[in-house]
Amino acid sequence: MFQNHMPKMGEQDPSDRLRGDQPKETKENGTGSFSQFSSSVRTMVRIRQKYQAMKKRRLEIAAVSSQSFMSPRSTSPKFFTFENLQDTINSNPASPRKRKKKRKARVLYPSSILRAVPTKERSRAKNCLYLLCIIVFLQIYNAIENLDDHVLKYDLDGLEKTLKREVFGQQEVAESLLGHLHDYLSTYVHNKPLVLSLHGPTGVGKSHVGRLLAQHFSSVVGEGLVMQYFVLHHCPTDDDIPQCIKSLDSHISEMVTQAEEEEKIPVFIFDEVEHMPRELLDTLQDLIHPKNNNEYLNAIYILISNLGHEDITKFVLHNSSVAVSGRLSLSQELNPWLRSYVERYHMLFLEAELLPFMLLEKSHVMDCFIDEMSREGFYPDRSHVERLAE
Repeated sequence: MFQNHMPKMGEQDPSDRLRGDQPKETKENGTGSFSQFSSSVRTMVRIRQKYQAMKKRRLEIAAVSSQSFMSPRSTSPKFFTFENLQDTINSNPASPRKRKKKRKARVLYPSSILRAVPTKERSRAKNCLYLLCIIVFLQIYNAIENLDDHVLKYDLDGLEKTLKREVFGQQEVAESLLGHLHDYLSTYVHNKPLVLSLHGPTGVGKSHVGRLLAQHFSSVVGEGLVMQYFVLHHCPTDDDIPQCIKSLDSHISEMVTQAEEEEKIPVFIFDEVEHMPRELLDTLQDLIHPKNNNEYLNAIYILISNLGHEDITKFVLHNSSVAVSGRLSLSQELNPWLRSYVERYHMLFLEAELLPFMLLEKSHVMDCFIDEMSREGFYPDRSHVERLAE
């Protein structure tokens, strides 16, 4: 850069030429001080020329660099803007672009102070699951409470005390009867009615249990929802059968409708079923097993008869050597045979729960006499009770 403006070796400076052309007389007549002054002037002239050359070169470089960023017709101030830079980039698409470096995931190491097993983020679905379990538990608990409230309305505890106090020698039958009633009365909606069939010989307490049930449910649900039907009294002759069928159908329909409105379960007790005509049994079967009417499904039917009493007596006497604790096993052995017998008698007993009454012992008969004498106000003389029992 500086070589173009520096004098070359062998060439004479223009100032030297001028000074060389001066007459030699001046040099000869000058003093030593003048020669020193001229050498310093020449040094200053050289420095000034070099400075001007350098300044001119710098201005040329600045002019060339400014033309690469600004348009020659632009009137905008001469300063840097990103708009021109974007145009320059678009005009040169071949310029390579720098790739952005992907930021690597930062690895977190567990602290040496707190040593714990890393766990995943807790899912919100677990909270919803816990809430659902709580709701289901509350629903089940509420349903159990409602079942208890529905059973308490029928006062089965009072019925149990009555049966234990007034029924002798039929403990298994009483427990089975209360169990069926408790299971059925726990809910109001059912898919079929409850049919209980009491079987046994004469004098073992079947009709007595029927009267106790009628008295209890009359006081609980009302007399209008309890019917006690005696075949020999309500339908004594064959000529009365058509009227008996019509009357029985209408009476049961009215009671079922009333019970549906009051949200209660009616109770129908039929005594002396062995004397019931075949047509009346068919009508009762149609009422117990309805096809279209759902209101007939919420009802309790109790059938009392001595069907198969002779064979029941023979079976019990034949197995009389069995201990008292084996009474329940006798009932279990008797049920299959009794069921086959009553189903052959009529299809009404097809879905009935059979409750066979066993024969009474002498102690049971004496307890019956003592209880009856106490009710009538007589002093229960033990010797007199034994003679009566014999």
